[in-house]
Amino acid sequence: MRTEKEMMDLILTTATQDERIRAVIMNGSRTNPNVKKDCFQDYDIVYVVEAIESFTSDHSWVNRFGDRMIMQMPEDISLVPAEENGCFPYLMQFTDGNRIDLTLVPIEMSDELVGRDSLSILLLDKDQIIEPFPQASDEDYLIGQPTAKLFSDCCNEFWWCSANVAKGLWREELPYAKAMLEDPVRSMLNSMLEWHIGIATNFTVSAGKFGKYFEKYLEDHLWNELVNTYSDADYENIWQSLFAMCNLFRSVAVKVADHFGYQYPHCDDERVTAHIHHVKSLPRDAAEMY
Repeated sequence: MRTEKEMMDLILTTATQDERIRAVIMNGSRTNPNVKKDCFQDYDIVYVVEAIESFTSDHSWVNRFGDRMIMQMPEDISLVPAEENGCFPYLMQFTDGNRIDLTLVPIEMSDELVGRDSLSILLLDKDQIIEPFPQASDEDYLIGQPTAKLFSDCCNEFWWCSANVAKGLWREELPYAKAMLEDPVRSMLNSMLEWHIGIATNFTVSAGKFGKYFEKYLEDHLWNELVNTYSDADYENIWQSLFAMCNLFRSVAVKVADHFGYQYPHCDDERVTAHIHHVKSLPRDAAEMY
């Protein structure tokens, strides 16, 4: 596996030698002083370039970065709609384990497209066109405090979609039930857990994408309860996961509400919880719900 120095030398030498590349910015976890380094960290690089079409009309120029296992060009695939904002990203996973996520930004749009992300470092600026960044920090990624409306909407979405999970389980529609459980319901649970962590840390930390740092910041009993919300494809186990998510959401949300002086929707909780248990007890041949 090429070393960090080898990769950075390659990235910067490429930019230095190519007159079309006018500036280089690095962002992401490699600029974050609070992230432990490991062998999976990407190199998140922005090249500010002239004549972007001269790069994108012949993609072979990226071969210089090494032997690729696979590459994805989000602006050039139809599976996910392209952003079409003027940028062109190359996501490159190399056979030696390194990965570069390289985005080309046309110089004429640099003021608009080069964001001021707090995890950014200016590595090269041939024309002094990029305003220097402050010292890199994860300030933009810290857990934020919820407004009363955001807290209320989170609770509403959690309980509304929990009823959909129950419907899917009773019908034995496994893909639907799992999708509802793991997307909207878990997303709302994750938001509530983030706010709980924010309160405990005075909103000075990040829980990471999809809560990847939850184990680090949650109390042991809450972490264990969260672990119990993950299930396999067995219907009974999914039911138990749903009940575990409801219990965990309730216990954390009530504390968050108390901290901020917000109203927790106890009535919604009670009605939906009763409905979920009722649906679970419905006979398979039930013609009516109630």
